[in-house]
Amino acid sequence: MNTSLSWIKAYVPDLECTAQEYADAMTLSGSKVEGFERLDENLEKIVVAKVLSVAQHPDADKLVVCQMQIGAEETVQIVTGAPNVFEGALIPVVLDGGRVATDHDGKKVEGGTKIKKGKLRGVESFGMMCSIQELGSSKEFYPEAAEDGVYIFDPEMYPDVKPGDSAVEALGLNDVNFEYEITSNRVDCFGVIGIAREAAATFGKKFCPPVVTETGNSEKASDYIDVEVQATDLCSRYIARVVKDIKLAPSPLWMQRRLASNGIRPINNIVDITNYVMEEYGQPMHAFDYDTIAGHKIIVRRASEGEMFTTLDGQERRMDSDTLMICDADKAVGIAGIMGGENSKITDSVKTMLFEAACFDGTNIRLSGKKLGMRTDAQAKFEKGLDPNTTMEAMNRACQLIEELGAGTVVGGCVDVYPVEKKPWRVAFDWKRTNRVLGTELDKDTMVGYFETIGLKYDWATNEVIVPTWRQDVLCHADLDEEVARFYGYDNIPVTLPKGSGKGSIPLDRRLADIGRDVAEQYGFSEAMTYSFESPKVFDKLRLAADDKLRGTVTIANPLGEDFSVMRTTPLNGMLTSLATNYNRRNKNGRLYEMAKIYLPKALPLTELPDERIQFTLGFYGDGDFFDMKGVLEDFIRRVGMKKTLTYANTGAYAFLHPGRQAEISYDGVLIGYLGEVHPAVCETYGIGERAYIGVLDMPLICEYASFDLKYEGIAKFPAVTRDLSMVMKKSVLAGDVEAVIRKNGGKLLEEYRLFDIYEGSQILEGHKSMAYSVTLRSKDHTLTDEEITGVMNGILKGLAALGVELRQ
Repeated sequence: MNTSLSWIKAYVPDLECTAQEYADAMTLSGSKVEGFERLDENLEKIVVAKVLSVAQHPDADKLVVCQMQIGAEETVQIVTGAPNVFEGALIPVVLDGGRVATDHDGKKVEGGTKIKKGKLRGVESFGMMCSIQELGSSKEFYPEAAEDGVYIFDPEMYPDVKPGDSAVEALGLNDVNFEYEITSNRVDCFGVIGIAREAAATFGKKFCPPVVTETGNSEKASDYIDVEVQATDLCSRYIARVVKDIKLAPSPLWMQRRLASNGIRPINNIVDITNYVMEEYGQPMHAFDYDTIAGHKIIVRRASEGEMFTTLDGQERRMDSDTLMICDADKAVGIAGIMGGENSKITDSVKTMLFEAACFDGTNIRLSGKKLGMRTDAQAKFEKGLDPNTTMEAMNRACQLIEELGAGTVVGGCVDVYPVEKKPWRVAFDWKRTNRVLGTELDKDTMVGYFETIGLKYDWATNEVIVPTWRQDVLCHADLDEEVARFYGYDNIPVTLPKGSGKGSIPLDRRLADIGRDVAEQYGFSEAMTYSFESPKVFDKLRLAADDKLRGTVTIANPLGEDFSVMRTTPLNGMLTSLATNYNRRNKNGRLYEMAKIYLPKALPLTELPDERIQFTLGFYGDGDFFDMKGVLEDFIRRVGMKKTLTYANTGAYAFLHPGRQAEISYDGVLIGYLGEVHPAVCETYGIGERAYIGVLDMPLICEYASFDLKYEGIAKFPAVTRDLSMVMKKSVLAGDVEAVIRKNGGKLLEEYRLFDIYEGSQILEGHKSMAYSVTLRSKDHTLTDEEITGVMNGILKGLAALGVELRQ
């Protein structure tokens, strides 16, 4: 969609802004400006000059020396080779130091070409006469321009132009053409009036659309033409009017310039009116020679399969049964919404004209054009799905222009086939909700004011917005929120945190499962998927006691066999079976994980559905040991925001694990899982020929403690202090007990501690071990003093002494 700034200002007369300001503001309010082109770019010091005299150049047969009047009393001498110069002609002239758009070969160049005074064959010349090409345009848009020579202002077209005037302004080149990216749901913005309405609302100016007056003589159009719409599903409205006594002539200068600024070539008054209304309202129109319409009847129907038709461009085209045709009583006269036929086109001999304005199905027009390999301006408009009520407005505007331009006599009335009238609809409006959605504090009157500037009426009694039919995009409250946002200004909306219930977001259990997968895969584990149906024999393989609660299972009523007869209560059988498969296929290092679901009956026999729980299960053999598995689980716990320290205890409760290499995992006093080395007998039963390790975390319990309430802490401003502790203790003292003392007695100044050495050997008493920790202390608001550091370290040593721990000498 393109519009010129001058055309917009015709309907928003108080609009004052630069091209860049216009582009920026319109883009922010929702009418995205892709770019703009200044028609007067590189045109400087170009004035209207009158030829006072023409004399032959003394040394060149093809050059003449002209004295030019460029003001009330000012004259200059210009040498030219233009063949169409004559005394008294008004010509655009670029003066010394000015600039034109093209080079000497007539091609547009970036930055234009600067013109300086000089001598041509020894005679001084103080400027250059300009052709329309040198002014950056072409004869296509200025049909009165000479084919070969300079541009000469026609006194009839430019009665008020005089020497010294700006030639750029006189030619309408002091304009800017804007290119918009309009979305398909904003069909109202595919016309200049729609864009002007948006511009008025954007800049807070008054919108002054053209005033359409009643047209037509005392006759009735229904006496001249009859209309029958057979394909009512493809044509929602068809309007026909008749114009007599056609007088073809050039359209007025103002219309030519507006069309040219939008890139449309002026042709004659009738054609220009149809193009003008199409650009103005976004409603394509078509004119037929009334005398070529057989039976003076229009029939809108589908084409016959294989029907041939010759369009205005002289090409014969084959139709199919989905193509909508405009026909008379005997033949087709146009392809609906795409192009008219050669057999009914307007010629110079036309006396009576049939005007058509209709609303066709956009999807059908697009598909038909694609099948025919055609693409026209009218088709591009119809494809969007036009408003049938705009059809009558456009028809009335076109007939008004015909009367104003003296192009013919409009017959009174019209033939309007409109079986199902499209009416405005209502959308409930809650201004408080809009403020909540946008994070603004606007009052209701302000919001209603925005609506009224763009043609949306408000019913104060019902709190409803009445949406006109041309605003096909406003259907619900969210659309009203958008209207408020774009005219209040997206850049004015304050930054706020979103509020809501979180509906539509990923559930917490799935988020935690995703984090578990990420952690496992970062450590080289691959995801496994095992059956939830198992055999009761697996409990013997896992060395479970006869009264173990895990043996209480949900039994399948109609199992495939004994091996799939119960629902699993532990994920270990599937994991160990998969590890065994990898081991027996000579996979050197097997690492697997699974989000395994188990089924724990609440009572047996079943009285209600069992408790279904996801258990994050990891297993591996090969490289690694107990502490590798422990590190993976702790990393997962850290990643899900569980900030308290895990505690471990070997209760010997898991018969399928090595009695001295197993641990229950607790968090804040709650048992959340276990890990350990698989019992050698169990490994042998499953056929795993080396040590294997497993870890299991109960995900429903993890969900209760996980938190994503993470807070940023700035980089520390004060230095840290590190102290190393090398200690001797009995082997029975656990590292966890030592670390608990360090955490407790380190207080707020403790930033980090790390075990970096364990030693057992000849230099240590028998039955003892040496452990060395690095302890980091730091204050957030000051540099630590020696007294503070000594006090913390003494407190840690005092607590360790209670465990029988001594500093190593």
